[in-house]
Amino acid sequence: MAFIRAFIITSLSLFLLIGAFFAGYFFHQEPACPVNLPILNQAHEILLKHGLKEPPSSTALEYGMIQGMLQAYDEPNTKFLEPPQNELQGNALEGKHGGIGAQVSKDLNGYWVLFPFPDSPALKSGVKGGDRLLSVDKQSIDPQTSIDVVQSSLSGPVGELVSLTLVRPPTYEHFHISVKREEILLPSVVWYLQPGENRLGVLKVNLIAASTVHEIQNAVENLQKQGATHYALDLRENPGGLLTAGIDLARLFLKDGIVMEQKDRGKDIVTFEVEKIGPFVNLPLVVLINQNSASAAEIAAGALKANQRAFLIGTPSHGKDTIQLVFNFEDGSSLYVTAAKWWIPGIQVPLAGRGLQPDITVDISSAETTGDPFIHAAIQHFFGNN
Repeated sequence: MAFIRAFIITSLSLFLLIGAFFAGYFFHQEPACPVNLPILNQAHEILLKHGLKEPPSSTALEYGMIQGMLQAYDEPNTKFLEPPQNELQGNALEGKHGGIGAQVSKDLNGYWVLFPFPDSPALKSGVKGGDRLLSVDKQSIDPQTSIDVVQSSLSGPVGELVSLTLVRPPTYEHFHISVKREEILLPSVVWYLQPGENRLGVLKVNLIAASTVHEIQNAVENLQKQGATHYALDLRENPGGLLTAGIDLARLFLKDGIVMEQKDRGKDIVTFEVEKIGPFVNLPLVVLINQNSASAAEIAAGALKANQRAFLIGTPSHGKDTIQLVFNFEDGSSLYVTAAKWWIPGIQVPLAGRGLQPDITVDISSAETTGDPFIHAAIQHFFGNN
């Protein structure tokens, strides 16, 4: 099946994206002057003077004090990351890994299929969009294989060859391809025509970055050229990202209305409205969400639901309605401080603890055996049994 997908490697802003369930602004500031903590200082001196056990290093002790302070602060999204954790977080947000450069999804019959990224090692080796994946090296892949197993089998050390057994519609003859893994930069957005239903264009948003809005505009343009008439904005497994980009994503599809409102401590409520008619206000649209759709992804999905622009299909979202400021320290550690609440007029609050509620609920118990039930629900919603 013919398809066009392209992506723009996210720019420097992607490296500033906060990880799972953090959306908001990013500030890199020096910490405020320490407060006077006489009891803490006395306890520290007593421990050093009288403790039987050798005390921890000053760094370990300092980190422990910070963690204890945050435990007393008792706000779940205010977190301290030590340097190794912070480095791992940064590496993950850069989206780099050794792989073949292909999106993995299920076709309507439940088989795992590949969609190679532009200029990827998979594409250069001959993999085409919609090829069914039967095995990776000696590991068999079938509809019951979990997505984690499929993705981990395709990933590995950069420079190593991985052998794929594939079948390609419409003949479905088996063939083998060897692909050399390269360092892959994950896209912000991947798009494609849904195999078996080429009227449906799927816009899969992995992270919400500064480039996401532009990527979606390019995606819709390409999908329209292929004949897509209806669209699924897939925000499943999307942990969020930049707050302003999430707002602008919703604005693409809205004619007017309020996207969200925000309240910082001691400040007036700030309202974010649709400033001009979006370019895609007339596109038939649904939004796919699940329990890992969070933060800026929830802002975009919730605004489209509240303004009666799109049905939400899936399961309740994560339910994260706070914004964090990020403070980086000189030793490589960082502190994420919850500084504001957000909400969407027309959506029941608080969002925390319940998440966005879908208009069409999907039974995920059959997800591993009968194809993608979220996509099935979108097709049923748009086209019925046709």
